Amino acid sequence: MLRRAGKGEVADGFYQIRSDCTHKVPETKFKIKVGKTLSVRKWHAAFTREGRLDIASVLNRIQKGGVHPTIRGEVWEFLLGCFDPGSTFDEREQIREKRRIQYAIWKQECKDMDSHVGSGKIITAPIITEDGKPIKDPLVLLEATSDQHTMQGSSSSSRNENEVDKSENCVVDKQIIEWKLLLHQIGLDVLRTDRSMVFYENKENLSKLWDILAVYAWIDKEIGYCQGMSDLCSPMIVLLNDEADAFWCFERLMRRLMMWALEYDPDIFSTYEHIDAATGVTPGHRQKVKSIRQFGKYERDNMKNGATSDNDGPVPISVFLVASVLKENSAKLLQEARGIDDVIRILNDVNGNLDAKKACAVALKLHRKYLKKIQGKKP
Repeated sequence: MLRRAGKGEVADGFYQIRSDCTHKVPETKFKIKVGKTLSVRKWHAAFTREGRLDIASVLNRIQKGGVHPTIRGEVWEFLLGCFDPGSTFDEREQIREKRRIQYAIWKQECKDMDSHVGSGKIITAPIITEDGKPIKDPLVLLEATSDQHTMQGSSSSSRNENEVDKSENCVVDKQIIEWKLLLHQIGLDVLRTDRSMVFYENKENLSKLWDILAVYAWIDKEIGYCQGMSDLCSPMIVLLNDEADAFWCFERLMRRLMMWALEYDPDIFSTYEHIDAATGVTPGHRQKVKSIRQFGKYERDNMKNGATSDNDGPVPISVFLVASVLKENSAKLLQEARGIDDVIRILNDVNGNLDAKKACAVALKLHRKYLKKIQGKKP
């Protein structure tokens, strides 16, 4: 069944909902509006013959009318800074291929530490203790190593037994122990993520989500994994066909956690990595900006008011977003909060019922007030 918006107009109906979940899924507020939503035609017209993107020509539509579902994946690759708008088709393919190779290396590294990675399986029970000893509870081993495809027969069972034998050695590396302790929690969250979607009835898609989160938890040991990250990663799996491409989009999202097109900076790609020689751009190089229309609304306000000239850089919009949430809930916090536990409870309730559009609007208002205040302090 397709999800519909407004008067029967198909919007996010591009993503099928399970027939037994239609009553649980709220009707989407997004509508494809001609002349406002970034269309496929408008998006393709923004590229030169060589593949360079005129981001200024589409950013306004992205901010005001959203993106047509069929091109969301490739649009987000630019908004998240995966690619430089000034790169060509060929340059992006070279970058994409290098990233796929790097992801494969990291994934193999994880598979060497735990054979469930890349096996099509999802761990949903602990497989190791905090002191590095493998858990040998029969129920846990059955959960951790059961094959999804039971028709594969005895050869598959034999392979699973070998995998269990390999994992029976006590682990002494603390980083590996910490990583393995996360794997079952990732699995539990994956099984709860977007289960109303037909897309995740395919077990292969579930295992891709688990693999990406498992690999990310290993390479980013500072963040590792925390509840909710599966919800952030899931759209990348849905929108992008390639697992490695989805991983890199998620990696960029976690690195920046930017407010999408709101604070988009066309030079964000350059800040994320040393650009390959194939792009012809040296590290630290910033292309000449022809128009501030290339920037998001938040970033434009900073530029107009000179807020980007400070040594510490502009205050990130995430600060104003948090301030907007606190402002909207100040009365409840003052009346009900008697300690940190109450504050956490109230904010957790807000997290599940947050009106993102309203929060962003309030954040921008607070940002404008902030800019006026710092302008008044300048000599």
